[in-house]
Amino acid sequence: MITCFIRYEIDPFKKDAFAEYARAWGQVIPRNGVDLIGYFAPHEGSATTAYGVYNIESLAAYEAYRARLAADPLGQANFDFARRERLFVREDRVFLKNVSLPHGPKVTP
Repeated sequence: MITCFIRYEIDPFKKDAFAEYARAWGQVIPRNGVDLIGYFAPHEGSATTAYGVYNIESLAAYEAYRARLAADPLGQANFDFARRERLFVREDRVFLKNVSLPHGPKVTP
């Protein structure tokens, strides 16, 4: 299992549009077979940094997922919405593997 972290640099005046974009992915991504962790918008600190995070089995599975996503009507509409709104100044994607597993139980102090 690998985790994809998408780092977005967004227009600070388009946080509401980013939230709309993220809610759409909240429907599209899971129905296309990927474990969505979530989309995260600026809250404190940077007004321009946002993230999308999801788990996927492998890079091969990622390629198949991207093909399904491109064919999904709501996925296409969301890509078009982001382009039309010019939501992103920059978008970076990195795939990481969780190497700290298994984690111990959470202890409440």
